[in-house]
Amino acid sequence: MKRKIIHIDQDKCNGCRLCVDACHEGAIQMIDNKATLVSDKYCDGLGDCLPVCPTDAIKMVEREADPFDEEAVKERMEMKKKMEPMPCGCPGTHAKKIQKKIPKVVTTDTTQKNTFLPSQLNQWPIQLRLVNPNNDYFEGANLLVAADCTAFSYGNFHEDFIKDHITVIGCPKLDDNNYNVEKLTAIIKNNNIKSIKVIRMEVPCCTGMTKAVKEAMLNARKIVDYKEVIIGIDGNIR
Repeated sequence: MKRKIIHIDQDKCNGCRLCVDACHEGAIQMIDNKATLVSDKYCDGLGDCLPVCPTDAIKMVEREADPFDEEAVKERMEMKKKMEPMPCGCPGTHAKKIQKKIPKVVTTDTTQKNTFLPSQLNQWPIQLRLVNPNNDYFEGANLLVAADCTAFSYGNFHEDFIKDHITVIGCPKLDDNNYNVEKLTAIIKNNNIKSIKVIRMEVPCCTGMTKAVKEAMLNARKIVDYKEVIIGIDGNIR
């Protein structure tokens, strides 16, 4: 059938993702950092995405297209609410809060104490690819976004940073940073995040973690109390 439907000019698209959030039917998806119409049947032709595009990359055209399928849209939106499980069904992807027992200090002699330092981690999983943005522990959370190497570089990481935070980790160099942005956007958009603290290394590639968080706040249209801490490769705070 011939009907009105959106057309996205890939050359004009700057990858801002604003149209993805504006589309209530989930018809637009980021592919290779470009907004793409996933399927004709998801687009209702109302054009909610048009006014948010800063580069005028989206137009309404009339062409042969599959009819809008409301039931298919409902199924797609339900699927987007759920995290896709790992193919192996690994139990390491299951979300849970962590309850801790604080051990007592064990004194070995009068001059030396052997102290066990407890973990301050408050939830599982922590890898950005594994967390579900709709997990209830994100609601009202002080969010810690840490580059992978930081916990190995800074000796008192748990006590100084993880304590009283919900933690997610990732690597802007080895991970797909576009995916990191999309996951962080969903976390910020879907929850009332109280604050965000970014911990990154001093190396230049690690600035991608900072950029990902800031872009996510813009995509979610929420500006959250923000702080950044930079760890040197010598283990000191810069």
